[in-house]
Parts: sequence; structure tokens; C-alpha cells
Amino acid sequence: MPKTLLAHLAITIALVSPAVALAQASQCRLPEIIARPKVEGPTAEEPKRVLPIGYYTLAISWTPQYCKTARPNADNAFQCRSGNDFGFTLHGLWPDGHGKEWPQYCKPAGVLPRKVIRDHLCATPSVQLIQHEWVKHGTCMPTTPAKFFALSRKLYHALRYPDMDALARRPNLSAQEFAQAFAAENKGMVADGIRLNVTRNGALSEVWICMDRNFRYMSCPPQQGGVRHRAQLRIEPRG
Repeated sequence: MPKTLLAHLAITIALVSPAVALAQASQCRLPEIIARPKVEGPTAEEPKRVLPIGYYTLAISWTPQYCKTARPNADNAFQCRSGNDFGFTLHGLWPDGHGKEWPQYCKPAGVLPRKVIRDHLCATPSVQLIQHEWVKHGTCMPTTPAKFFALSRKLYHALRYPDMDALARRPNLSAQEFAQAFAAENKGMVADGIRLNVTRNGALSEVWICMDRNFRYMSCPPQQGGVRHRAQLRIEPRG
């Protein structure tokens, strides 16, 4: 990876201020015991792929929808049953390629340090997902776990959000209308730089935000996917 990207990582961490954050949990009380994650790695279905980075995706998940459909287990207990009232949580920061494939599982990685997990758990409230994000995505960037997650949190905390309760009540809300409302809250973001993932019945699951190699908002390339602009969107209300 080029040294210039290392510089961009450092500059971004230094310049993105948490003061512009809009909290998405009314509180975040960490669990007394933080589980040890399982080691992950490439598989036949998810192979190692070392490719040049073309752009990035910042992926955030809508917790009310996730917790409505997720089967209760130990790993999602903190997100769904801890009383922390999470809204949008950070799925991850993903390096993408120049075409339809993206880099993944670039280097072997052991279990993350407990402090790294603890520092990041209020943004990504799943120990195993934090481990997964580093192994699958973070190892493809020229950085360390601590710096990777610090950058991810800075970008996540810099996001501002539309009134999700109002949007949940809006009849016939389209994916494009949601993207426009979301982009309007974030300086430099455009609606075409947002892609939405939904459930089978059209409920909002995730928001994917496209960023260039300097971590600036950009229009998403055609291969990014997501639902069509005219698709009708439902939003599971919070609480």
C-alpha cells in the first residue's frame, strides 16, 4: 500500500472532530464481562483477495430493524437487550476495489486486544463483529487495529442524521427520498453517494456511504448495489 495512504489515515484521524457527532444511543453502559472473540480467516466461500483500494464504504446498521429480526444469542445481547437504546451503529469501514471485487482477508490476524474491543464496543456493539471487521477489512489497509478502529469511529461519529421518527411515519417513503434526507444533514454528501440495504419486505437495514481514498464523500460507483431509488422504504421505529 502507498505511504500516502498512511498519511491520509493520520490526517483524517486528527482532523475529524467528535464535536460534530450526533449520539445514536441515549447511553452506552459497557457489559461487566467482555467476551473473547473467535479467530476468523478466509474460507473457500470468502477467500483472501489482495487488491488495490479504489474507494471506501462506511456502513451503518439500523438497530431497531436488526434486533427485531435477529435470533437472540450471546453476541447480540449487548446490542439488543442491554437497555442501551442503540439507533444507527457502525457496521464497518470497508476498502473497496476498482471493479466488482474488493480486497478482503489480506493478512492473518489473531484475537484483537481487549482494550481495542472495549474502546470500540459502543460504536459496534458486537465483540465478534469487531473481530470480523479487522480481519476481513482492516488487514487490507496499511494500519494497526487501534488506528483502524479510531478512524472508523471518527468517520461514524462525524455523521449527522435526519429525524428517523418522522421518516418512519412518512407514507410511501422512497429510497431516494431517504437518501436525500440523509445527505442533506451531512456537508459534502450527495444522495447518489448513499446506497440502502433493506429486508425482504422493504425495511431499512443498513446505510452504505461511499468515500474516496481521502475519506471524502463521493458518488457511489455503479457496482455498489443497494435498492433502486424508487423502491418503497419502511423504517422500523425506535423504541
